[in-house]
Amino acid sequence: MKKKSKNPCGRRGEKIFSDICIIPSLAGVLIFFLIPFGIIVYYSLINNPVTKEFVQLDNYKALMKNTAFITASKNTAFFSIIAVPLAVVIPLVLAIILERNIIGKSVFRTFFLSPLMVPTASVVLVWQVLFHNHGTVNQVIEKFGGESVDWLSSSHGMLVIILMFLWKNIGYNMILFMSALGGIPKDIMEVAELEGASRAYQFFHIKLRYISPTIIFVLILSLINSFKIFREVYLLTGDYPFDRLYMLQHFMNNTFNSLDYQKLSAAAVFFSLIMIVIIAVLLISEHIFGKDVES
Repeated sequence: MKKKSKNPCGRRGEKIFSDICIIPSLAGVLIFFLIPFGIIVYYSLINNPVTKEFVQLDNYKALMKNTAFITASKNTAFFSIIAVPLAVVIPLVLAIILERNIIGKSVFRTFFLSPLMVPTASVVLVWQVLFHNHGTVNQVIEKFGGESVDWLSSSHGMLVIILMFLWKNIGYNMILFMSALGGIPKDIMEVAELEGASRAYQFFHIKLRYISPTIIFVLILSLINSFKIFREVYLLTGDYPFDRLYMLQHFMNNTFNSLDYQKLSAAAVFFSLIMIVIIAVLLISEHIFGKDVES
């Protein structure tokens, strides 16, 4: 007997219904993302909001010569280059350790997750107590015969911010890696063990390939979070911190307060393009690296 063909009218109705369901999301993206971004691009290409004369790329050229923007870009890039890889490697190592049956596994997991429950203001307060001129860290250093360090007003301030960033983000990234490691097919690992594969071979040739999407996700998430460190630095040092702690967010915030919309818009567009390029490179790398796993 011939099978009855599906009703084409029913399929057409399902497609129309699915398109209708997508419309609110598309409208939200258009209203809250695409249109505002288009307005920012427009403001970056005019001389001021009053005369609205197009100046092409003059605002971008002036931005590249701005000392504050250059300083903020260098500091933010340095922070991200140091903090983001650490925020990926350290949680991955911890996830591998906690994957094994060790004593106090749940206690360690709770310890690393506890910073997620602490508000940012409380975190900053703890760091002020620790790294103030007469704080706990300096008292310990002086007790052992060393000299106190002005942590937040010297080149050591970046180290303090990196430690704060890692302490705040390691727990969440570790849970993501533990979930990814738990999703690796058990039969593949059993076959590798039967074939005599070493732990290093299992990690680099099997586990690392299967968790590559999670690594890219954690990398992108950490990169985004690294640009949000402004809250902590602002609460610690205010609008104009020590030069080594002057981030892109400080530049954006101070430029907004001075109502220099053209400079602010040019910086926002430039920053967005940089982020798009970095994320695109990461996604392409993950696609190439994980292609054989998907197949």
